[in-house]
Amino acid sequence: MTHKIAILGASGYTGAELVRIIATHPSFEIVALSADRKAGMEMSEVYPHLRALDLPKLVKMEEIDFSDVDLVFAALPHGLSQALVRDLPDTVKVVDLGADFRLRDPLEYEKWYGAEHVAVELQKEAVYGLTEFYRDEIRDARLVAGTGCNAATVQYALRPLIEDALIDLDRIICDLKNGISGAGRSLKENMLFAERSTDVLGYSQGGKHRHLAEFDQEFSAIAGRKVEIVFTPHLVPINRGIIADCYVEGDPKAIHNSLVARYETEPFVTVLPYGQAPGMGQVTGSNQCHIGVIGDRVPGRALVVSTLDNLAKGSSGQAVQNANLMLGEDETAGLMLAPMFP
Repeated sequence: MTHKIAILGASGYTGAELVRIIATHPSFEIVALSADRKAGMEMSEVYPHLRALDLPKLVKMEEIDFSDVDLVFAALPHGLSQALVRDLPDTVKVVDLGADFRLRDPLEYEKWYGAEHVAVELQKEAVYGLTEFYRDEIRDARLVAGTGCNAATVQYALRPLIEDALIDLDRIICDLKNGISGAGRSLKENMLFAERSTDVLGYSQGGKHRHLAEFDQEFSAIAGRKVEIVFTPHLVPINRGIIADCYVEGDPKAIHNSLVARYETEPFVTVLPYGQAPGMGQVTGSNQCHIGVIGDRVPGRALVVSTLDNLAKGSSGQAVQNANLMLGEDETAGLMLAPMFP
């Protein structure tokens, strides 16, 4: 069966990544692509690397006939999906790659994103899109909220350890590095090549990063009490990728065993042998997440390292994985491309 797909915000990095992934999907057909400033252009004009694909022209969202669409990927800036998804036909399934439906409490959304939520009823309906932990709910969902890419990277490292009560919940420190594409494609002065190409820049330090809202929501729900981790992200001069170093207190071997047991049947999460740590380049362009555990010289401390591609497993790949479940397809369909190297 062929499912008809629309991608809103197709001129952004995650939109282009969705097109790249769906190009080899056995049962997805892209029937509509939207953009704002680039409406009226061919996708090959915006992204020449996609010129070999037969794609519809970019149009304004209001020009799309959603009655002929099975599923919409909304790859839009924060704040734009709420009203749009609210007005879509009930028959259309939606995977939102932005932040609009990630937080269950509308007051938390307002706190972290600085605006009142305009589709609160839909926010209650949305399923959090961390596939490996919400698989059953995603299968039955009409609206799935994709996670933040940083949030996904850290959660893969820590969720099983919190579930198994293996680490001190008050002493979790995560230091994360991500590539420039995580900041989007919009022109920004501080993203100029001359300013980023030889620099490492911390940002949103001191508990200000918006993905902390997802950590607070998810980790606290698992633990049954408030959990607030220390989290500092950094921009590094690479195109794509995330790596998170998570410093925890607990038995390193037990931590490794917990992660191995939790992910041993997962097609997209690999736990390395004890004592090995992954690198960003090992997952580039793939829907894979690699995790490593290293014991510290001080007994009872461990380093858990998690890495994924922010545009793939951290966003567009995760979105297709969720869409597969929502549409009754094999979860791995279109997603088994090996990582690119070098």
